[in-house]
Amino acid sequence: MCVLALILTAATPPAGASEQKDKNWAATLYAGRLIDESLGRMVTRGFDFEDAYYVGLGMMRRIYTYRHYFDLELEGQVDKFWGDQDNWEFVFLGYFRWLAFPWDRYLDTSFAAGAGLSYATSIPEIEVKNEGESAKFLGALAFEFAFSLPSVPQWSLVAALHHRSGAGGTFSGVHGASNGLGVGIRYWF
Repeated sequence: MCVLALILTAATPPAGASEQKDKNWAATLYAGRLIDESLGRMVTRGFDFEDAYYVGLGMMRRIYTYRHYFDLELEGQVDKFWGDQDNWEFVFLGYFRWLAFPWDRYLDTSFAAGAGLSYATSIPEIEVKNEGESAKFLGALAFEFAFSLPSVPQWSLVAALHHRSGAGGTFSGVHGASNGLGVGIRYWF
């Protein structure tokens, strides 16, 4: 009976969802810090923060919605790094965003995973320091949770992991990567 209640709750759109479907553009302002471990090792061994920071702006477009279950989105980002890494980065990502969580009536939650391309204006120093190699043009991954109050669904708090890598040598023969943890605020319009 509990499982059925959870399924029915997850299948019910959150308050404000009908208004949200008409808002297909979003702007996200975020800030974060680079970490010293690869994507896989950070989960198993933990990590420390680097003395490298970033601030960024993303413009997102929802391109497809399947009911209230998931969205497909495209996003362009511009990031500025400082500290032990000083460069600009331009990122283009495609996202799959899962929308249905059982607690959405109280705190509207979504989880997104994205993949795309990253171009840095100079070779990122942190990637060379931690991995021994890098390149200006690499692949990009992003994972994020977004949280909105149902009373103001156009505003979201975002927690994200940004990953830049050579995808096992696919890009420029690079096997290394960098990862950043960030938070931001998103507005749908």
